Amino acid sequence: MLKTLSLAEAMRHGAYQAYSYSYPHKSAYRMLDTPRALDALWATQDRSALFAYVHVPFCTMRCGFCNLFAMALPDDALVDAYVDAVLRQMQVMDRVLGERRFARLALGGGTPSFLSAGQLERLYAGAQRWLGIDLAATPSGIEVSPETVTRERLQVCRAMGVRRVSMGIQSFADAEMRALARPQQGRIVNEAITEIRRAGFEVMNLDLIYGIAGQTAASWLASLESALAFAPEELYLYPLYVRAQTGLGKLSIRQAEASGADQRQALYAIARDRLRAAGYRQVSMRMFRAPHAPQDDGPVYCCQDDGMVGLGAGARSYTSTLHWSGDYAVARAATRSIVENFIAQDDTQFAQAVYGFELDGEEQRRRYVIQSLLTEPGLSLAAYEQRFGSAALDDLPQLQELVALELAHDDSALLALNDRGTAYADTIGPWLASARVQEGMASDAC
Repeated sequence: MLKTLSLAEAMRHGAYQAYSYSYPHKSAYRMLDTPRALDALWATQDRSALFAYVHVPFCTMRCGFCNLFAMALPDDALVDAYVDAVLRQMQVMDRVLGERRFARLALGGGTPSFLSAGQLERLYAGAQRWLGIDLAATPSGIEVSPETVTRERLQVCRAMGVRRVSMGIQSFADAEMRALARPQQGRIVNEAITEIRRAGFEVMNLDLIYGIAGQTAASWLASLESALAFAPEELYLYPLYVRAQTGLGKLSIRQAEASGADQRQALYAIARDRLRAAGYRQVSMRMFRAPHAPQDDGPVYCCQDDGMVGLGAGARSYTSTLHWSGDYAVARAATRSIVENFIAQDDTQFAQAVYGFELDGEEQRRRYVIQSLLTEPGLSLAAYEQRFGSAALDDLPQLQELVALELAHDDSALLALNDRGTAYADTIGPWLASARVQEGMASDAC
């Protein structure tokens, strides 16, 4: 049994413990006692504002820090078979979901732009035909890498209504890119951004990483200034985590977090202050939005309330009571095996969930709190009470410690993290996880 720490105790272990991008974390998923039929599961859910996510587990290279479900340089036959399988899965979901409406569409990975223009077009056309997504009216995004950006691919995406392109830059410094076990690509980055801008996407997001071995305040700020020179509508700033199963972890490259010389908090503060000075609005610990970014005029979608339909190997789906996905791996052989198993699935297998996490009332409440608290504007206490029929501070009295430690303010309507609290988001999120989720994550082998 894991010891339950107070927040003050958790903070003594540092500000960077785990990225709470979802709850429960996928590493807490397990085989379900019995397969769950998706048609019965979705029949009980509000399907008026769904998120469709298509996972593309392929890349041109495996970055040293990456622990995503992806493999580098698959053979053409495997990629073709994978696209065919995703399209078959879409047809099954057409029958399973019944009446529905999608509010968001995203292609992630991996690197979706690893696919050819024709393969991308097939996936988008399938989403329109089989899922019924109005590509022109539904906000959609795609993740790309600089070396896979081509005019032909971007033209297909733009013609299919894609509004947002997100690209991982990580750093503009050669030495830092080598420390991440990824070749530097300065010229390719510039060319990719030029093509993205030429194609006319409404939003370009650039990702940067801080905490890289050898990175200094000056080099970090230089990378940030290089990114700002392109006036991205969004910037995501990711602290580096070195995980055991990644290339950096296997090579035992000593990053700042392992050496006792952790500069990430200082680097985060430098970037936050610089972006605010440039007029960017901080949405979460990681996300900053430019003043010239367009307003989202698409259908309302709320991750705390609305469901996700995951498509492809490794994609996560969720309703209010069950989160599920396929299996997960980092090593190439295991990843390929999972992809091949996905391709081999028949319609019956696509129509059921076998691996996931059941959310009881407590887990639903914790998820709502975590997903709300870690992004702006914070946790609406009235919305929580309307959803669950009880008060958040009664259900999770530990939230009061946020205020006591001066990490958040409570004006009786909204519990919102302040600057210091936001800086500790990667500690607050794991601290709010249930004992069941923490134990599942601790015992996960990946």
